[in-house]
Amino acid sequence: MEQHFDLAVVGAGVVGLAHALAAVRLGKRVVVIDRDAQANGASVRNFGFVTVTGQARGEVWRRARRSAEVWSEIAGPAEIDVLQRGLTMVARRPEAMAVLEAFLETEMADGCGWREVADLGDRLPGQGKVLGALTSQVDLRVESRTAIPRLAAWLEAAHAVTFLRGAAVRGVETGRLETSVGVVHADAIVVCPGDDLVTLFPERFSRAEVTRCKLQMLRLADPGWRLPAPVMSDLGLVRYLGYAALPQADALRARLAAEQGAHLQHGVHLIVVQSADGSLVVGDSHHYAATPDPFARDDVDALILDEFAQVFGQAPPPVLERWTGTYASAAGHSLVEAPLPCVRLVTVTSGTGASTAFGLGEEVIADLYARPQGVMA
Repeated sequence: MEQHFDLAVVGAGVVGLAHALAAVRLGKRVVVIDRDAQANGASVRNFGFVTVTGQARGEVWRRARRSAEVWSEIAGPAEIDVLQRGLTMVARRPEAMAVLEAFLETEMADGCGWREVADLGDRLPGQGKVLGALTSQVDLRVESRTAIPRLAAWLEAAHAVTFLRGAAVRGVETGRLETSVGVVHADAIVVCPGDDLVTLFPERFSRAEVTRCKLQMLRLADPGWRLPAPVMSDLGLVRYLGYAALPQADALRARLAAEQGAHLQHGVHLIVVQSADGSLVVGDSHHYAATPDPFARDDVDALILDEFAQVFGQAPPPVLERWTGTYASAAGHSLVEAPLPCVRLVTVTSGTGASTAFGLGEEVIADLYARPQGVMA
């Protein structure tokens, strides 16, 4: 049976749901269409870490700030637990300290400060050889495996968003989507396909040289201590552009190449977050290919766990789970294009969907409905 909506969103990951939320806040009648019965892609295979601190300077950092605000706004109504707030970015080397000192002089350091190693006891239990840490209060962490389903359920219950699951979108035209369960009509369409680069508008992804990135992650047993905020370390300072673009990062990058060349080769950096049951989600690595293989390498996991041991000064707890994830990857934060009138193609290409999707979604929806930025209600 044919149906008609104000907006159709293709893809029920965090990017698609962010666009649905922005639209319903404008009073639009929204349908979200997804080929899977439940979320199982990048949106649930991550840390759930809404990372503001360290995002690329300018619009990406502003999107992350806005996204953290939206997560805080919807967490209560959607029954999403915010498990941790802030960030502890430790410095293991003088060169890392120099990067963080420079970062603290920028506008991106709003809500951040520096702690000497003697003052880190409540933020970094069992600390290894660290020199101090940047601490932030602006980041937050949710359990993505439950947060994404709860967000979708809340959009359906509280905002009357229609979900068509198990439905593949075969074609998109202005005002019309051809799906495996019939035709859907919508005045506007936003296609958020994640790392499916071949089904819809493949020429757009090819032109933008979008590929895919595979990451490896682990869940470790409860270590017996609690982290009030996620933890990162030196390797992250040369990956996250808010730090890595600073001139002081060059010296750190050179030292890491000499001391942790294998880590850099496999795109390893450390993020440690903690779940409500005390277990730790730890990662990750980065390998790029048009079709990444599905296999996790033990030597790559060992590199991740080595950095864990260096930061926390203790052997990692037993591994409970291992998994891989993939996401679309290209230069820049995202691909946003208008392949047809009243149609937008939106893919985050930087692995920062959880951190920036709400801010990006508001921008795209404002543009689609010709509203001034920030006027979303």
